[in-house]
Amino acid sequence: MLDAATAFLPLLAALSGDAQAMEQANPTSVRVEQSRDTPAPSQTSLDFARGERQEEQDAPATRAEQPEATADDALIDGRKRPGYQRPLPDRITQENEGAVRPPPPEAFPTDEFPIPDRWRLIESLGVVKERWFDPYHQNTLKGDRPIDRAKVPWLPIKGDDWFFVVNAVSDTVIEPRTFPIPVGVQTTERPGSLDVFGKDASYVLSQTFIGGVALIKGATAFKPPEIEYRLTLAYNINHVNVPERRILSVKPSKASHRTDQFLGVQEAFIDYHLRNTSDRYDFESIRVGIQPFQSDFRGFLFNDQQLGIRFFGNRDNNRFQFNLGAFWRLEKDTNSGLNSVVQRPRDDFVFVANLYRQDLPFPGLTSQITAVYNRNREAGRIEIDDNGFPVRPALLGDLRGRDYDVVYLGYNADGRIGRINATASLYGALGQDRNSFFTSEQAKIRAFFAAAELSYDHDWMRFRASGLFASGDSDPYDNSENGFDAIFENPIFAGADTSYWIRQTIPFAGGGRVIGVNGRNGILNSLRSSKEQGQSNFNNPGTILLGAGADFDILPTLRLSANVNHLWFENTATLQVLRNEGSIPRDIGWDLSTAAIWRPKATQNIVFRLSAAALAPGDGFRDLFTNRDGNDTYYSILANAIVTF
Repeated sequence: MLDAATAFLPLLAALSGDAQAMEQANPTSVRVEQSRDTPAPSQTSLDFARGERQEEQDAPATRAEQPEATADDALIDGRKRPGYQRPLPDRITQENEGAVRPPPPEAFPTDEFPIPDRWRLIESLGVVKERWFDPYHQNTLKGDRPIDRAKVPWLPIKGDDWFFVVNAVSDTVIEPRTFPIPVGVQTTERPGSLDVFGKDASYVLSQTFIGGVALIKGATAFKPPEIEYRLTLAYNINHVNVPERRILSVKPSKASHRTDQFLGVQEAFIDYHLRNTSDRYDFESIRVGIQPFQSDFRGFLFNDQQLGIRFFGNRDNNRFQFNLGAFWRLEKDTNSGLNSVVQRPRDDFVFVANLYRQDLPFPGLTSQITAVYNRNREAGRIEIDDNGFPVRPALLGDLRGRDYDVVYLGYNADGRIGRINATASLYGALGQDRNSFFTSEQAKIRAFFAAAELSYDHDWMRFRASGLFASGDSDPYDNSENGFDAIFENPIFAGADTSYWIRQTIPFAGGGRVIGVNGRNGILNSLRSSKEQGQSNFNNPGTILLGAGADFDILPTLRLSANVNHLWFENTATLQVLRNEGSIPRDIGWDLSTAAIWRPKATQNIVFRLSAAALAPGDGFRDLFTNRDGNDTYYSILANAIVTF
């Protein structure tokens, strides 16, 4: 709805030819000096153009009769109070003979009138011409204008305000890296080599195309949509080359390089708006299908796109938000990590309830309390991945299948406290493992996790300090498992995937087959067969991290980052038992990384990233791994290009 008086002011001012009336129509315009041939307007007209009342100096009685100005009468420059109709000013008298009389106040309508299609109004004025390939300006394919139903009669939609949104992403990764690669007589590329660890250099080439479409009903600029249908597919093709055999395939006869491809369904859901609960569009909605969900601010516990149903909404003018969700985990493709809908879903269920409160306990800080229940019943199912390696049960300990129930209770915070940006997470994991692989008996799960990151902004620089603690198991043979593990972590923390330890998987050679000390794009030392296909493991050495970093916005389009992290095992008792060693130091080493992010258009549509990371091993890492060439430092380089429409 547009204010009719505002809409007609420029037209009426132009018709009257009065420069002062035109100034009233556009009060922010620069004043132009009157020409010599134009009679000067009276002071009364000038005062009216400024929104002021002319008060005669010699009429105090009249001035006293005027009502005093109140806060309601005061207008804030550039703003209008909703629902408030200011009284019309007094009739203007024209004392300048020959001047064109401005229109009286009664000429300006005070009612509002609707425009049937406000999205096309700007184009009708000739300001914007739509081009289908241009995502920066008004574009029907990006949901900026409603669908013309006459042009798409085949769509099963009724009513107005239907929007269509297309998303397309190209994600290219080039990744040379080194990591300790275990070998044996039957696996090496070089006959006669009997070293426990072989050559360590490898590289990954990965190209992912993501395409998504959404059909949305509702004026989404100021209220939640009434209904949304969304589908997103991802196609990945990858090539990996490693220097040793039996790394990419269980068969020694297979080559040490591989090219693979996969098409995954990453989103396929219906989002239905149940109701509004206030005149500020607090709402309740339900979403059913394959959907993204992140249980905390930084993705420490559960950050994935899974099949589920979620009831969510907000209250108190969006100060409270809540989620109630249930997810049935899908199998993942081994080499791409994408969802596989052609396989039977896992017997692994996740139930989530959380509540957010803004400005608690400090203004600018959002607090969240959460409860997550993970119910796993996969003891009777053996799962072999696409490369022939067993992933369930994990090849550790007694090699038997496991069922477990675990409840995560957590508090998370994100925002700022004064000048300090802060984020924090605290979790306790409580539950029961039906078969501890050390004792083959039931064991209680009692594990803890804490992480925090503080940062300070100074002009174009941001300085960060990070800390993380995940408890480890101190006695593998008791009836308690104390190593913290997540459901599906994807942490944005301590450098994220530019960090060597977060980006690369380190195989746990000599203590278990096809087991990683950590997982790709994960920070926890969980001793799992796979983050995507394996089960959570609470018999693990835990993780401690202390780090510092900085971001430098050199240009609006260029950011440089640097991170330094020091990592430790929290407790190495499980490593000692699995490796049959008397003692293993806790020190993992120093993780050093740097990254450059360039956005040539100063938007997120084109982003180039180049990062390099190195791990300088500590005593604990050297005790576990010794590479063939005697190198003390491992590296990881990541070149990434993302183009988005």
